[in-house]
Amino acid sequence: MKRKLQALSLLVIVGLVSRPADEAVTLSLRTSGMLSRPVDLGLREGLGQMGFAASLGGLRSLVASITYLQAFTAFENIDWAKVDSLFQLTTRLQPGYATYWVEGSWHMAYNAASGYLFDDKLRPAIRRQLARDHVQRGIEILDEGLKFLPDDPQLWVTLGAIYERRGLDPLHDRWVELDPKKAGECYLRGHKNGALQVYERLGAYQLVKAGDPASLRTALEVLRRNYGMGYRTPGLIHYLKLAEEQLDIPSAQRIPDADPTPGGAR
Repeated sequence: MKRKLQALSLLVIVGLVSRPADEAVTLSLRTSGMLSRPVDLGLREGLGQMGFAASLGGLRSLVASITYLQAFTAFENIDWAKVDSLFQLTTRLQPGYATYWVEGSWHMAYNAASGYLFDDKLRPAIRRQLARDHVQRGIEILDEGLKFLPDDPQLWVTLGAIYERRGLDPLHDRWVELDPKKAGECYLRGHKNGALQVYERLGAYQLVKAGDPASLRTALEVLRRNYGMGYRTPGLIHYLKLAEEQLDIPSAQRIPDADPTPGGAR
């Protein structure tokens, strides 16, 4: 009996000693994408018994594809609440797949928001509030996705586009810029993580619009570097000259190009 207790004690000690190492390995594998995160038990209600069992059985990708297709059907039926709910299930099943986060956000911030804004069956105040709420919901979806994929360029530039384009002008029921500073920061973060070069310039343009000294200095640095790389687009010259003027750069240090004043040219 004594030997059995000693053996049992040894197993417990070995287990306690090895557990931190096992947890470290598991965390490393999940971080690298080689091991999926455990299924959230809260999915049972949304997926039903069969879908939940399938996800536990290693078919999470397949189940996510099914809920994604169901979300598209809900979109065709203009059922925005169901679209959102199904994309929540889809992203929880496959949080490492950026496209699901992007499309879920797009449906909320663009399709649902515009659908409500121009729904003449609703009172104007309600239409505008619903439009704002769904733009914010689109932002929340991308923020959540970035917790799983913090370096994904697609998520960053999509978030930047919302901040650039989805503010609401309530006097004219039209979309305007929401937050140029945040838009600029998101575009630059996306470029830093691999998005196309154009997003660095778009980020700088937004920071010039933001107008605070720190944003202007960042924009000036970015635009001068792009100018030095040979980019001479009307948008770049326009915003570079604006940044020089607002920062009171000495005339001798400014670019020689004339401002083409292209308005929204890029």
